[in-house]
Formats: sequence, structure tokens, C-alpha cells
Amino acid sequence: MGEAARPLELLDAEAYLAMEERSPVRHELLEGVLYPMAGATEAHNLIVGNLFYHLRPHARAKGCRLFVSDMKLKVSSRTFYYPDLMVVCAEDPHPLYKERPCLVVEVLSENTEAIDRREKLWRYRELPSLQGYLLVDSRERRVEGYFRQEEGWLYRLWEGEGVAEVPCLGVGISLEAIYEGVEV
Repeated sequence: MGEAARPLELLDAEAYLAMEERSPVRHELLEGVLYPMAGATEAHNLIVGNLFYHLRPHARAKGCRLFVSDMKLKVSSRTFYYPDLMVVCAEDPHPLYKERPCLVVEVLSENTEAIDRREKLWRYRELPSLQGYLLVDSRERRVEGYFRQEEGWLYRLWEGEGVAEVPCLGVGISLEAIYEGVEV
């Protein structure tokens, strides 16, 4: 027999942040509803590490900071994500989360691709500070980018080889560097 129905408890930002500080498991918050996060694969970790390694000197030179995986991004009063990587160049002083990234990167996997392509793309594009959103596939050499332009958002695709644009840092990063040591 099933469990008795009970009301869904929606969390606000304050309750979420307090709960998340004590929790051994990370959760994203979507419109007040908690979603536990799964662990990442070796390919995922290597890609994020490669991106951090190659982009950090450029971020430092521009007075920006890079955050990986464990820093939350607040996209609304009841929605927080853990992007795989984000670049923050503006003043963004909260120690538990950031609100003004100029770049967000998500590494795609079988389990996260649908959310990263639909829900997160839609929500991230609403951030006024965001200049670009990169989707880096962990299963093949493929990088997709969404870039803010005066007339709207521009989509770019790199497959196999090439140099992906990194907005707000004004540089590019080769697919060779992104996928260094990764079996795809």
C-alpha cells in the first residue's frame, strides 16, 4: 500500500540555504522544491578541471573569479542551481551564492542534458549579467554556446575541433584543451 498523501513543502531562500549548509547531500532548489544532485563522472570532472585550469589566468587578468560545482547560483527568490562553472566579474559579495555571473558552463551528461538544455537555458538567459552560456558534452567533442547580442541570443556550435568563444573574458578555448585527457 502507498504512503499517505501529504502537502508539498516549498522552501524559501533562507530555509534552503540553512538546510543546505547542514546537508551532506547537495540539492538544487527549483521554485521552492528540493532536488538532490547526483555525483559526476570522471569525464565530467576532467572537463570542469580543464576549463578551470585554462580560464583562470584570463579571469584573474580581468579581475574576475571562477567558481566550480560547489558554488550556488541564485536565479530567483526560490530557485538555486549549482553550475559546473561560472565566471563572475561584477561585485557579487554573498558568500553562499552568486547572482551576477557573466558566463555559466554546464557539462552535459545523459542525466542532466534535458534540464541543462531547457530549464536552465531558459532561466539563465533571464540573468541580466549573463553574456554567455556554454554546454559542453561529456560524451563527444561538442560545445554549444548561447551568446547575448543586442538583437537577442546567438547560438554557436563547435564539433570535433576548433576554438570555442568565452564571452566576458574575451578569449577562446580549444576543444583540444577542454577534452585533454578525456576519452570521448
